[in-house]
Amino acid sequence: MDAGESPVTEEVTQPAESPSLAVAEVAAEEAPAESPEASGEPMAEPAPVEPAGEASPPTEATVAPDPLLAPPSAEVAEPESPAEPGASVAEADQATASLLAEKEAELERLHMENARLRQSVVGATEVIEALEEPPMPPMVEDNIVIAPHLVSDFVRIGRQLDREHLVRATMGSVAMLHPEQPGLMISSRHMVTLPRMSERSLCAGPLGGGAPRGAPSDWHVLEVVLASVSMVTGGPAAVIHMHGPHTTAASCEKDLVLLNPIDETGKHHIGKIIIVDPDPEHPDDFLRQIAEALQQGGMRCVVVRGNGAYAVGADFDQAWANAAMLEHSMHIHLLARQANLKI
Repeated sequence: MDAGESPVTEEVTQPAESPSLAVAEVAAEEAPAESPEASGEPMAEPAPVEPAGEASPPTEATVAPDPLLAPPSAEVAEPESPAEPGASVAEADQATASLLAEKEAELERLHMENARLRQSVVGATEVIEALEEPPMPPMVEDNIVIAPHLVSDFVRIGRQLDREHLVRATMGSVAMLHPEQPGLMISSRHMVTLPRMSERSLCAGPLGGGAPRGAPSDWHVLEVVLASVSMVTGGPAAVIHMHGPHTTAASCEKDLVLLNPIDETGKHHIGKIIIVDPDPEHPDDFLRQIAEALQQGGMRCVVVRGNGAYAVGADFDQAWANAAMLEHSMHIHLLARQANLKI
């Protein structure tokens, strides 16, 4: 030290002991010492001593909570008691009632929908009937007046025959005696389109007189057939000259004059089917054969070989029924022949 310098006292500051270390030392002093030899356990190696300058952070001691000082905890929910049987039954009844109410509402809705559809069908039927039977004006020609309802009958039967393929386009003809004037004959015109007839598609003339203007080529055949039917019915008569494909095909078989239907319906409703050969060179003889064949066939129909058939009746509906039945029986006959059935 130099002479001019004053002595300086160096103070060494020792680090203060941490509280945790003090607690540990006190606990060690109070605990009775027990030697490792007495306990019989092997001696543990001394734990490494941490440097004094690096004290471990203090740890919080775990203290048991005091029940008196602890904050009030949330109330524990008590378990719900089981539902009573009466409540379950009531809930089941309520569910059943709700289901029945829904079913009844659905059923009522379906009833209303059905009624609406039925009304729609009725309306559609009326529209179809209006199209099928449109109002027609009367036919007036050569001082002969045909009422509108008679014109509508011709229009209706022409469309019906076309739908069932008993006539096609201009093939065939229809005729009837006037309901109020039996001596007056009304017929479709020559080569008229039957499915599209109107009041201009008809012609009329006295029975037994000459053919009127525009009359079909088989006017006299229609005349003879109507006269024969009128003698049986006492007045009303109608005839349909139809060209059903099965009837025409079956009649083309050579030497076939008499054909008996093999189906039961044809046996009861048609009976005998007489086939007549056309004879343009002797028209009077041909007309006589037509009248005789019609009587032998039970006043239902007569077939002309290769030229369809004449189906008759008191009105168009009856004549149409006989024409449809004849075509059906002829179809069955051809199918049986094709299958080589033993009849």
